[in-house]
Amino acid sequence: MSAENPRPSPQAFQVPRRAVLLGLAGVVLGACSSRTGTAAGSASPPAPATSSPPATSPAASSAALPATMPWQPGPGEIDPDVKLRATQLVEALGAWPAGGQGLAAARDRVRALGLDPTLADQAGPLLGTAPQAVLQVVNAQWGGHLTDSASVMVPCRQWTTEGSGGTTVDVRLVRAQPRWNVTALHPAEPAPPAATLSDAAQRVLAEPRIQLPPAAVADVRGGGVHESVLASMLTLAGRYSYAVTVLRSGHPIDVFGTSRPSDHPPGRAFDVWRIDGHEVVDPATPHDLVDGFMRAAAASGSYNVGGPRQLSGGTAPNQFFTDDAHHDHVHVGFRS
Repeated sequence: MSAENPRPSPQAFQVPRRAVLLGLAGVVLGACSSRTGTAAGSASPPAPATSSPPATSPAASSAALPATMPWQPGPGEIDPDVKLRATQLVEALGAWPAGGQGLAAARDRVRALGLDPTLADQAGPLLGTAPQAVLQVVNAQWGGHLTDSASVMVPCRQWTTEGSGGTTVDVRLVRAQPRWNVTALHPAEPAPPAATLSDAAQRVLAEPRIQLPPAAVADVRGGGVHESVLASMLTLAGRYSYAVTVLRSGHPIDVFGTSRPSDHPPGRAFDVWRIDGHEVVDPATPHDLVDGFMRAAAASGSYNVGGPRQLSGGTAPNQFFTDDAHHDHVHVGFRS
Protein backbone atom coordinates (compact mmCIF):
# COMPACT_ATOMS: atom_id res chain seq x y z
CA MET A 1 0.00 0.00 0.00
CA SER A 2 1.29 3.45 -0.85
CA ALA A 3 2.10 5.94 1.88
CA GLU A 4 1.43 8.85 -0.45
CA ASN A 5 -0.86 11.50 1.03
CA PRO A 6 -1.13 9.77 4.41
CA ARG A 7 -4.16 11.77 5.50
CA PRO A 8 -7.39 12.47 3.59
CA SER A 9 -7.52 15.79 1.79
CA PRO A 10 -10.14 18.16 3.21
CA GLN A 11 -10.49 19.90 -0.10
CA ALA A 12 -13.26 18.83 -2.42
CA PHE A 13 -12.32 18.68 -6.04
CA GLN A 14 -13.51 17.65 -9.45
CA VAL A 15 -11.32 15.52 -11.65
CA PRO A 16 -11.28 16.52 -15.32
CA ARG A 17 -11.74 13.41 -17.47
CA ARG A 18 -11.01 12.83 -21.21
CA ALA A 19 -9.61 15.59 -23.38
CA VAL A 20 -8.08 14.27 -26.58
CA LEU A 21 -4.44 15.31 -26.82
CA LEU A 22 -3.83 14.62 -30.48
CA GLY A 23 -2.79 17.90 -32.01
CA LEU A 24 -0.63 18.94 -29.02
CA ALA A 25 2.90 19.51 -30.18
CA GLY A 26 4.57 18.19 -27.04
CA VAL A 27 7.08 21.03 -27.23
CA VAL A 28 8.42 20.54 -23.72
CA LEU A 29 9.12 16.87 -24.24
CA GLY A 30 11.93 17.14 -26.72
CA ALA A 31 14.59 16.12 -24.18
CA CYS A 32 12.68 13.14 -22.79
CA SER A 33 13.78 9.59 -23.39
CA SER A 34 12.53 6.12 -22.55
CA ARG A 35 14.19 2.86 -21.69
CA THR A 36 14.01 1.06 -25.00
CA GLY A 37 17.00 -1.21 -24.81
CA THR A 38 19.39 1.65 -25.59
CA ALA A 39 21.65 3.50 -23.21
CA ALA A 40 19.90 5.43 -20.45
CA GLY A 41 19.52 9.10 -21.28
CA SER A 42 19.48 8.59 -25.03
CA ALA A 43 17.35 11.03 -26.97
CA SER A 44 13.69 10.42 -27.75
CA PRO A 45 12.74 9.79 -31.36
CA PRO A 46 12.87 13.09 -33.24
CA ALA A 47 9.63 14.94 -33.78
CA PRO A 48 8.31 14.76 -37.33
CA ALA A 49 8.60 17.72 -39.65
CA THR A 50 6.13 20.50 -38.91
CA SER A 51 4.90 20.59 -42.49
CA SER A 52 1.89 18.46 -43.29
CA PRO A 53 2.62 15.04 -44.80
CA PRO A 54 1.83 14.73 -48.48
CA ALA A 55 -1.76 13.85 -49.23
CA THR A 56 -0.92 10.62 -51.01
CA SER A 57 -1.15 6.99 -50.01
CA PRO A 58 -0.55 5.83 -46.39
CA ALA A 59 2.64 4.11 -47.53
CA ALA A 60 4.03 7.35 -48.92
CA SER A 61 3.03 9.42 -45.87
CA SER A 62 4.59 6.91 -43.47
CA ALA A 63 8.00 8.41 -44.27
CA ALA A 64 7.01 11.41 -42.11
CA LEU A 65 6.61 9.24 -39.00
CA PRO A 66 9.64 8.93 -36.67
CA ALA A 67 11.29 5.65 -35.78
CA THR A 68 10.26 4.29 -32.37
CA MET A 69 11.36 1.40 -30.18
CA PRO A 70 9.46 -0.82 -27.74
CA TRP A 71 9.87 0.02 -24.07
CA GLN A 72 12.01 -2.44 -22.13
CA PRO A 73 12.58 -2.57 -18.35
CA GLY A 74 16.02 -1.61 -17.16
CA PRO A 75 17.96 -2.66 -14.07
CA GLY A 76 16.48 -2.22 -10.63
CA GLU A 77 12.84 -2.76 -11.55
CA ILE A 78 10.42 -4.52 -9.18
CA ASP A 79 8.17 -6.97 -11.10
CA PRO A 80 9.48 -5.77 -14.48
CA ASP A 81 7.16 -8.03 -16.48
CA VAL A 82 4.12 -6.30 -14.98
CA LYS A 83 5.32 -2.99 -16.38
CA LEU A 84 6.19 -4.68 -19.67
CA ARG A 85 2.68 -6.11 -19.88
CA ALA A 86 1.20 -2.63 -19.46
CA THR A 87 3.47 -0.95 -22.00
CA GLN A 88 2.97 -3.67 -24.60
CA LEU A 89 -0.76 -3.07 -24.46
CA VAL A 90 -0.38 0.70 -24.82
CA GLU A 91 2.01 0.20 -27.74
CA ALA A 92 -0.39 -2.21 -29.44
CA LEU A 93 -3.29 0.21 -29.09
CA GLY A 94 -1.50 3.40 -30.10
CA ALA A 95 0.50 2.18 -33.11
CA TRP A 96 -0.69 0.48 -36.26
CA PRO A 97 0.57 -0.22 -39.77
CA ALA A 98 -0.89 1.35 -42.88
CA GLY A 99 -4.58 0.51 -43.03
CA GLY A 100 -4.68 -0.74 -39.41
CA GLN A 101 -6.81 2.05 -38.00
CA GLY A 102 -10.15 1.54 -36.27
CA LEU A 103 -11.58 -0.25 -33.26
CA ALA A 104 -11.90 -3.68 -34.88
CA ALA A 105 -8.21 -3.74 -35.83
CA ALA A 106 -7.26 -2.51 -32.35
CA ARG A 107 -9.25 -5.35 -30.79
CA ASP A 108 -7.32 -7.81 -32.95
CA ARG A 109 -4.00 -6.39 -31.75
CA VAL A 110 -5.09 -6.69 -28.12
CA ARG A 111 -6.32 -10.24 -28.68
CA ALA A 112 -2.90 -11.15 -30.10
CA LEU A 113 -1.39 -10.22 -26.70
CA GLY A 114 -3.66 -12.73 -24.97
CA LEU A 115 -5.75 -9.98 -23.41
CA ASP A 116 -9.45 -9.15 -23.50
CA PRO A 117 -10.01 -7.47 -26.90
CA THR A 118 -12.69 -5.19 -25.44
CA LEU A 119 -9.90 -3.32 -23.62
CA ALA A 120 -9.51 -1.49 -26.93
CA ASP A 121 -12.88 0.13 -26.22
CA GLN A 122 -11.22 1.96 -23.30
CA ALA A 123 -8.26 3.28 -25.31
CA GLY A 124 -9.74 6.75 -25.78
CA PRO A 125 -7.29 9.16 -27.46
CA LEU A 126 -4.89 6.34 -28.42
CA LEU A 127 -7.26 5.32 -31.22
CA GLY A 128 -7.99 7.42 -34.27
CA THR A 129 -8.92 7.39 -37.91
CA ALA A 130 -5.46 8.14 -39.32
CA PRO A 131 -4.26 5.46 -41.76
CA GLN A 132 -1.05 4.85 -39.79
CA ALA A 133 0.43 5.64 -36.37
CA VAL A 134 3.55 5.10 -34.30
CA LEU A 135 3.94 5.44 -30.54
CA GLN A 136 6.84 5.87 -28.15
CA VAL A 137 6.44 5.06 -24.47
CA VAL A 138 8.26 7.72 -22.44
CA ASN A 139 8.33 5.81 -19.15
CA ALA A 140 6.46 3.20 -17.12
CA GLN A 141 5.90 4.12 -13.48
CA TRP A 142 4.02 2.49 -10.67
CA GLY A 143 0.74 4.15 -9.77
CA GLY A 144 0.41 1.47 -7.12
CA HIS A 145 1.99 -1.89 -6.36
CA LEU A 146 0.28 -4.49 -4.17
CA THR A 147 0.65 -8.25 -3.90
CA ASP A 148 -2.12 -9.11 -6.34
CA SER A 149 -2.96 -5.85 -8.10
CA ALA A 150 -1.14 -2.89 -9.58
CA SER A 151 -1.44 0.37 -11.46
CA VAL A 152 1.17 1.26 -14.07
CA MET A 153 1.15 4.79 -15.50
CA VAL A 154 2.38 4.91 -19.09
CA PRO A 155 3.05 8.35 -20.57
CA CYS A 156 3.56 8.20 -24.32
CA ARG A 157 4.01 10.25 -27.45
CA GLN A 158 2.08 9.40 -30.60
CA TRP A 159 2.53 10.41 -34.21
CA THR A 160 -0.01 9.68 -36.93
CA THR A 161 -0.23 10.55 -40.59
CA GLU A 162 -2.64 13.30 -39.48
CA GLY A 163 -0.69 14.89 -36.63
CA SER A 164 1.06 14.32 -33.32
CA GLY A 165 0.22 14.23 -29.64
CA GLY A 166 0.17 11.75 -26.81
CA THR A 167 -1.40 10.86 -23.50
CA THR A 168 -0.82 9.00 -20.24
CA VAL A 169 -2.65 5.76 -19.50
CA ASP A 170 -3.28 4.36 -16.03
CA VAL A 171 -3.19 0.61 -16.73
CA ARG A 172 -4.77 -1.62 -14.04
CA LEU A 173 -3.57 -5.21 -13.64
CA VAL A 174 -4.18 -8.24 -11.43
CA ARG A 175 -1.96 -11.21 -10.72
CA ALA A 176 -2.50 -14.15 -13.08
CA GLN A 177 -0.51 -16.96 -14.69
CA PRO A 178 1.58 -17.04 -16.77
CA ARG A 179 1.50 -13.22 -16.87
CA TRP A 180 -0.47 -10.57 -15.02
CA ASN A 181 -3.79 -9.67 -16.64
CA VAL A 182 -4.95 -6.18 -17.58
CA THR A 183 -8.40 -5.35 -16.23
CA ALA A 184 -8.92 -1.70 -17.18
CA LEU A 185 -7.44 1.35 -18.90
CA HIS A 186 -7.84 4.94 -17.72
CA PRO A 187 -6.40 7.40 -20.27
CA ALA A 188 -5.60 10.91 -19.07
CA GLU A 189 -8.39 13.44 -19.41
CA PRO A 190 -6.84 16.88 -18.96
CA ALA A 191 -8.89 20.04 -18.75
CA PRO A 192 -9.08 22.19 -21.89
CA PRO A 193 -6.54 25.02 -22.22
CA ALA A 194 -7.18 27.93 -19.89
CA ALA A 195 -7.87 31.38 -21.29
CA THR A 196 -4.95 32.80 -19.29
CA LEU A 197 -2.02 31.21 -17.47
CA SER A 198 -0.09 32.37 -14.44
CA ASP A 199 3.48 33.54 -14.83
CA ALA A 200 4.69 30.40 -13.06
CA ALA A 201 2.75 28.13 -15.43
CA GLN A 202 4.22 29.89 -18.45
CA ARG A 203 7.71 29.60 -16.99
CA VAL A 204 7.30 25.88 -16.33
CA LEU A 205 6.21 25.30 -19.93
CA ALA A 206 9.20 27.28 -21.20
CA GLU A 207 11.80 25.79 -18.85
CA PRO A 208 14.11 23.39 -20.76
CA ARG A 209 15.30 21.76 -17.52
CA ILE A 210 11.76 20.48 -16.84
CA GLN A 211 10.72 17.73 -19.25
CA LEU A 212 6.98 17.07 -19.38
CA PRO A 213 5.09 14.36 -21.28
CA PRO A 214 2.08 15.46 -23.35
CA ALA A 215 -0.59 14.92 -20.67
CA ALA A 216 1.42 16.94 -18.15
CA VAL A 217 1.86 19.74 -20.70
CA ALA A 218 -1.92 19.76 -21.10
CA ASP A 219 -2.38 19.84 -17.32
CA VAL A 220 -0.24 22.98 -17.03
CA ARG A 221 -1.97 24.57 -20.01
CA GLY A 222 -5.31 23.77 -18.38
CA GLY A 223 -4.45 26.02 -15.47
CA GLY A 224 -5.31 23.47 -12.77
CA VAL A 225 -1.83 22.86 -11.34
CA HIS A 226 -1.46 24.63 -7.99
CA GLU A 227 0.97 27.52 -7.73
CA SER A 228 2.80 25.72 -4.91
CA VAL A 229 3.59 22.86 -7.31
CA LEU A 230 4.69 25.19 -10.10
CA ALA A 231 6.89 27.18 -7.72
CA SER A 232 8.53 23.99 -6.43
CA MET A 233 9.15 22.74 -9.97
CA LEU A 234 10.85 25.99 -10.89
CA THR A 235 12.93 26.01 -7.71
CA LEU A 236 14.13 22.46 -8.33
CA ALA A 237 14.95 23.33 -11.95
CA GLY A 238 17.45 25.84 -10.62
CA ARG A 239 19.56 22.91 -9.36
CA TYR A 240 18.47 19.91 -11.43
CA SER A 241 17.32 18.90 -14.88
CA TYR A 242 14.50 16.39 -14.45
CA ALA A 243 11.73 14.49 -16.22
CA VAL A 244 8.16 14.34 -14.90
CA THR A 245 5.88 11.33 -15.31
CA VAL A 246 2.58 12.79 -14.15
CA LEU A 247 0.97 15.91 -12.73
CA ARG A 248 -2.83 15.70 -12.56
CA SER A 249 -4.36 13.53 -15.27
CA GLY A 250 -3.46 9.89 -15.81
CA HIS A 251 -2.88 9.24 -12.09
CA PRO A 252 -5.23 7.11 -9.94
CA ILE A 253 -7.82 9.30 -8.21
CA ASP A 254 -7.21 7.62 -4.85
CA VAL A 255 -3.92 6.46 -3.37
CA PHE A 256 -3.83 2.97 -4.87
CA GLY A 257 -5.36 0.32 -2.60
CA THR A 258 -7.02 2.90 -0.32
CA SER A 259 -9.95 5.31 -0.27
CA ARG A 260 -7.69 8.30 0.47
CA PRO A 261 -7.70 10.93 -2.27
CA SER A 262 -4.36 11.35 -4.02
CA ASP A 263 -2.83 14.82 -4.21
CA HIS A 264 -2.35 14.43 -7.98
CA PRO A 265 -5.88 14.87 -9.45
CA PRO A 266 -6.47 18.23 -7.70
CA GLY A 267 -3.13 19.46 -9.04
CA ARG A 268 -1.14 19.32 -5.81
CA ALA A 269 1.65 16.87 -6.71
CA PHE A 270 4.16 15.82 -9.34
CA ASP A 271 6.27 12.69 -9.89
CA VAL A 272 9.84 12.68 -11.20
CA TRP A 273 11.41 9.59 -12.80
CA ARG A 274 14.75 10.94 -14.05
CA ILE A 275 17.16 13.45 -12.49
CA ASP A 276 20.16 14.94 -14.31
CA GLY A 277 19.95 12.13 -16.87
CA HIS A 278 19.83 9.33 -14.25
CA GLU A 279 16.74 7.20 -13.75
CA VAL A 280 15.55 7.00 -10.15
CA VAL A 281 14.97 3.25 -10.46
CA ASP A 282 18.47 2.48 -11.75
CA PRO A 283 20.70 1.08 -8.97
CA ALA A 284 23.67 2.77 -10.67
CA THR A 285 22.16 6.21 -10.04
CA PRO A 286 24.04 7.91 -7.19
CA HIS A 287 22.02 7.79 -3.98
CA ASP A 288 23.17 11.28 -3.10
CA LEU A 289 21.59 12.63 -6.28
CA VAL A 290 18.13 11.22 -5.58
CA ASP A 291 18.27 11.85 -1.83
CA GLY A 292 19.44 15.40 -2.44
CA PHE A 293 16.55 15.96 -4.84
CA MET A 294 14.10 14.63 -2.22
CA ARG A 295 15.47 16.95 0.46
CA ALA A 296 15.40 19.89 -1.95
CA ALA A 297 11.75 19.06 -2.73
CA ALA A 298 10.95 19.11 0.98
CA ALA A 299 12.77 22.43 1.36
CA SER A 300 10.64 23.84 -1.48
CA GLY A 301 7.53 23.33 0.65
CA SER A 302 6.43 19.73 0.05
CA TYR A 303 4.89 18.03 3.07
CA ASN A 304 4.98 14.56 1.48
CA VAL A 305 8.11 13.40 -0.38
CA GLY A 306 8.36 9.76 -1.39
CA GLY A 307 11.18 7.90 -3.06
CA PRO A 308 13.25 4.72 -3.23
CA ARG A 309 14.74 5.13 0.29
CA GLN A 310 13.49 6.25 3.67
CA LEU A 311 15.18 9.52 4.58
CA SER A 312 15.67 10.72 8.12
CA GLY A 313 14.70 14.10 9.45
CA GLY A 314 12.11 16.38 7.96
CA THR A 315 10.24 19.33 9.38
CA ALA A 316 6.96 17.42 9.79
CA PRO A 317 6.00 13.85 10.78
CA ASN A 318 6.15 11.44 7.84
CA GLN A 319 7.50 14.14 5.52
CA PHE A 320 9.64 11.44 3.86
CA PHE A 321 8.41 7.95 3.00
CA THR A 322 9.22 4.96 0.82
CA ASP A 323 7.49 1.82 -0.45
CA ASP A 324 7.55 -0.45 -3.50
CA ALA A 325 5.35 1.93 -5.51
CA HIS A 326 7.90 4.73 -5.06
CA HIS A 327 10.93 2.62 -5.87
CA ASP A 328 10.98 4.11 -9.38
CA HIS A 329 10.27 7.81 -8.82
CA VAL A 330 10.18 10.75 -6.45
CA HIS A 331 6.73 11.94 -5.40
CA VAL A 332 6.40 15.59 -4.35
CA GLY A 333 3.06 16.53 -2.76
CA PHE A 334 1.53 19.72 -1.37
CA ARG A 335 -1.43 20.48 0.87
CA SER A 336 -2.40 23.52 -1.18
